[in-house]
Amino acid sequence: MPARNTAAGLPLAFFAAFAFGIGGPFVRPLLEGGWSSTAAVLCRCLGTFLVLAIPAVVLLRGRWTVLRRNAWTIVAYGAFAVAGVQLLFYSAITRMSVGGALLIEYLAPVLLVLWGWIRTRRCPGARVLAGCALAVAGLLLVVDLTGSGGTDPAGPMLALLAAIGVAVYYVINARVDPELHPIVLLAASMLVGGVLLLVVAGLGIVPLHVAFGDVRLADASAPWWVSAGVMVLVSTTGAYLLGIAGGARLGSRVASFVGLLEVLFAVLAGWLLLGDLPAPIQLLGGALILAGVVLVKLQREQPEGASAIDALHVPRRASRRSFRARAGRAAETSRSAS
Repeated sequence: MPARNTAAGLPLAFFAAFAFGIGGPFVRPLLEGGWSSTAAVLCRCLGTFLVLAIPAVVLLRGRWTVLRRNAWTIVAYGAFAVAGVQLLFYSAITRMSVGGALLIEYLAPVLLVLWGWIRTRRCPGARVLAGCALAVAGLLLVVDLTGSGGTDPAGPMLALLAAIGVAVYYVINARVDPELHPIVLLAASMLVGGVLLLVVAGLGIVPLHVAFGDVRLADASAPWWVSAGVMVLVSTTGAYLLGIAGGARLGSRVASFVGLLEVLFAVLAGWLLLGDLPAPIQLLGGALILAGVVLVKLQREQPEGASAIDALHVPRRASRRSFRARAGRAAETSRSAS
């Protein structure tokens, strides 16, 4: 495993945030061109699994007991972090701007703080409370109750449900077996998510349909596979691999802050590719959300068991095997279910 190296880690984390951020603006043309949200998520899941299957098998090196021992973790990842969160996020961006939906999804750390407060009845520190207040105020502006931004009320609700899913994902992520390599976890979870989507679509619970025509990108026509290829190769496979490499060199705290650039890239890509820019009041709300999340992330790490927010900052362990798991967590905190 690489040693901590900020000079090498920052570019990797930067490009990971870029790769994650442009995912939504490339997916929405597919959704507007006739793809259902289920089909877009299924394409992302199975496409990423095909890309990572061979590296995952090589990393396992015949240690299939690792998969069996972590079967429930993989199923939970596939259900929440892959199928559920992405399906909700993709449904949200058909009703509101990509940047706005991603900002709401970034409320996950704040939701964990609030849950920890309710569960333990221990009031967080002043800095964390201030961050939560800023984030909630920002959420009200992004939702834009005045209607000046033209946002469908269903969009923010779906994005908020996606944020709850991300919060659950963080809690699961804090308990990952150190022997389960992040690439193996990602490949297996993508397969589980894809199978789960096929099952629910086959039962008629969610629609599944695709359209193999051209899509509109930056006022130009492009084949559907361009958007699908960017979604699978750049915004999923490439983004995770860059994030894992960058996180291993930066550590979880620095990598998570660099990951906030994902929102900026999502807003810029949405503007350039789709002509989709949030209203000024929503941009102000986004700034408040980011400021609130930064304050929450600046909290000091607490001893294990102090509160539910420990899921975000797991105490460091001396075991060398745990380093691999921390690298995976560092990368995945920079992700949206975009």
